[in-house]
Formats: sequence, C-alpha cells, structure tokens
Amino acid sequence: MGEAGSSGRAKSIEEFVEMGTKFVTDEGYEAGLKFRPRPGDVIISTYAKCGTTWLQQIAHGLRTRGSMDFEEISQVSPWIEMAGDLSWDLEADQPGDMRLFKAHLSWEDVPKGCRYICAFRNPVDVVGSYYRFFEDWWFEPGSIDLDEMTRTLFVNAPAGFGYWHHLITWWEQRDNPDVLLLCYEDMLEDLPGTVRTVADFMGIPLDDELFEIVVAQSSKDFMLANSSQFDEHLIQAHFEGKGGAPMGENTSKVTRGPKGRKRYEMSLPVKEELAGVWSRTVGERFGFEDYDAFRSALADLPR
Repeated sequence: MGEAGSSGRAKSIEEFVEMGTKFVTDEGYEAGLKFRPRPGDVIISTYAKCGTTWLQQIAHGLRTRGSMDFEEISQVSPWIEMAGDLSWDLEADQPGDMRLFKAHLSWEDVPKGCRYICAFRNPVDVVGSYYRFFEDWWFEPGSIDLDEMTRTLFVNAPAGFGYWHHLITWWEQRDNPDVLLLCYEDMLEDLPGTVRTVADFMGIPLDDELFEIVVAQSSKDFMLANSSQFDEHLIQAHFEGKGGAPMGENTSKVTRGPKGRKRYEMSLPVKEELAGVWSRTVGERFGFEDYDAFRSALADLPR
C-alpha cells in the first residue's frame, strides 16, 4: 500500500483507511476501555457525526451555567478512547458538579458504572457529514468518491463494528434508566425540548435563566461564531505530530451542512445498498423498516 501524498493527506480510500490506524494507538484505546467512571459521571457515546459535540456543549452548559472557559471542549469533556495517547487524566475533577466524557463506543465497550447519552442519526446523513469532515484533513478534496467511502466504511463494515453495531447495542438499552437515547433530527427540530430532556436526565434543576443560557449557547449560530472551541484542534495537532495528516483549514464540528457540490451527493444505488444493510441488521433484529420507523419508535419511549 502506498504512502499518502506529499501533503500528508490520503489520495485513495486505501490510504484513508490506513490513515485511521495512526489516529489512536492500540495501547491508548485499551487504556480508555479500562477507565472506571464514578456513579455521577455522564458519558456521551454517540457514533461519529451524530451530534457528539453538540451534546457536549449542552451538557457542559447545564453543569456550569454556561461557562465557556475552555480553549476546546475536549479539555472539559475528554474523549475516553483518545485520553491515553494525549496524556489526559480521566480521573481528574472537572468544572461543575459532575464529570462529562465523550466516546464513540458501543454499549458493549463503553466503561460501565455511570449514566449515558447516545444520539442516533440517519445513516445517509452520517456518511455525508463524515465525508465532509475528513475532506481536506485526512484526504485531499475530491480524491475519494463519497460512494466509495460509503461502501468501504458503512456498506461493507465487518460484523460487530461500525454504525450498525453501535446503533443495535445502544437501542438494546432503551429500557435502561441510566441511558438517554435521542435522535439528531429531533434535536434539530426542538433544541429547547432537547435541553429540557438532557437537564432532566442529568438531574439538573432548570431555572429560566439557565434554560435561556444553554439554548443560546448550543445554537448553531453561537457554536459557529465560536467554532475554534469545537474543532478538536488539540487532538488534530497531536495527530499531525505523530505523523498523521496535517491540520485542515476548517475541521470544525459545527457547519451549515453540505455546500451543494455534486461530490457531496450520494448516488441512488448506494443509498439502496445502505437501505439493504439496514434491513439485514436493524430491520431483522428489531422490525424497523427504515430509519424513520426507528426514529418514530424512539420518540414514543417514556422519558
């Protein structure tokens, strides 16, 4: 397999996959899995590009009454799987009355013993967001086709890994009182309602002032205006220093969505392939015909 191009970024899907092997070491990942949280901790463990950073901002605002005293949100809500490689102390105290962590782990792998928030998102939109995030960071713009990435990472994901496995394991916890399940689309439609739901789950009394602060500071406009606090530049700098891709010009987790270019459009055949995987995995396991049916069932869960 060839090395990434002179820019340090991948120019093929094979190089992109290889790039991922440099992002976290096996030792660092395993150290994260050994972490034992305190009962009062909250771990946000979504699949990638399903609203993780957004939920971090909501939860952090609730526990601190809107403190923005951080360079990048990973400093006050560390990423469990990355902590070992970045020498972050997961045992350290944090701002506010409870500790908050980020993860992209399935229920099987996430450290047990606290409370959990997991948000789901339509897989078509997850792939698109994933593609745009890594473009001009891990891979050269236009060098990898969206359909090719979708087939490699989502359609042909090995059993027991990836988006499908993550969703299945967390949906199985839908009756667990220590687990809050959300849908990204519902968060978009009703941010105030989301803030109330998260506050109630975290056991934080929500007075009018705190409610207004958190809704304002978790709005897209606010997070875009303060995008450097949500772009993981500390992790990116570490990755570059270890021989990974150089930091991109704009890798903020907060965006206004696709830019209308054709390369961001998934073809109909690949959408149908994704639907087929849904049917063989989530559909066969739980009876949901598609993501919309799943979302509807989640909305009916008691809070």
